[in-house]
Amino acid sequence: MKRQAMVIGMSLALFLFGAVALAQAQTASKIPSEASFQISFPFQAGGKKLAVGAYALRKAADGGLVLRQVSSGKDTSVPVLERIPKPAPPISEPRLVFDEVGDFAPSYTEYITVYVLSEVWFPGEDGYRVHVTKGAHKTKVVKAGAVLPINGPE
Repeated sequence: MKRQAMVIGMSLALFLFGAVALAQAQTASKIPSEASFQISFPFQAGGKKLAVGAYALRKAADGGLVLRQVSSGKDTSVPVLERIPKPAPPISEPRLVFDEVGDFAPSYTEYITVYVLSEVWFPGEDGYRVHVTKGAHKTKVVKAGAVLPINGPE
């Protein structure tokens, strides 16, 4: 009798473990590993200046990110500084966060706005911090081809 109860208990535990593992695998398969963005301003990413346009972002095998300009097919490697815990509430679509900072033009006669890619988010997973701006700045979020400004310093 004890043996039968133990076998039933072990079978139930194995079944529950398998069900949880299957649910996690199905959730992981729904997490996108590539996303497309329409960016309406020049920006900097991976230490390079990039133009306005359509971009595809994907995860690289080395744990970094790769940003591809759709029109030219040119890839820009974007190193990851650290992972950021998932936001609450969770996001439903991939998004890019840019730091908006002021800078002087090379002639030092005009003040210009520079956008630097700082965070990358895919739904259902931790984010990627790719740049840290020290000092006061604003942020701009690009998601699903739209630009949504977030007012105020971060």
